[in-house]
Amino acid sequence: MKHITLVVLLIVSGSSIAQNVEAIFNDAENLFANGNYEEAAKLYSQVIDVEPDNMNAYLRRGFCSSVLKDYDGAISDYSKVIEKHSDHPFAYLSRGSAYNKKEDFKTALIDFDKVLNIDPNNQEAYNNRGWAKNGLGLYKEACLDWKTSKKLGNEEAKIILKNNNCK
Repeated sequence: MKHITLVVLLIVSGSSIAQNVEAIFNDAENLFANGNYEEAAKLYSQVIDVEPDNMNAYLRRGFCSSVLKDYDGAISDYSKVIEKHSDHPFAYLSRGSAYNKKEDFKTALIDFDKVLNIDPNNQEAYNNRGWAKNGLGLYKEACLDWKTSKKLGNEEAKIILKNNNCK
């Protein structure tokens, strides 16, 4: 009888933990949606502590870290997602953006190239790769990426091309 009670208690407790994690994640999402990235990141960390395989929590915390200019933290979170899902274009794109912000343009290029291998029509990857190339002094190549982004329909690329004297 004690064994059955213990099993029931563990099942109920496991269900309760899952509900609590879901509630914490939902609270984090609300904070995230309202732009309270610091508090949202703390809640995503709580979710990760209980569910270390929750890739959505890593993605969201990575975004929060990036907004808060903790680029190393963002890179770490996006890398965790990439470890589990090596074909996740958003994680590569976001990590590449964090590398760009750190002015590690060579590493950023690797991530943007990976995105374009997965999704050859990713406008944002072309834009961001253009910024990485621009940071490396590869101005003509940057313009080519921005032109490709524009051809794919990215309105922002039109402004970038004009502001960077691309012909």
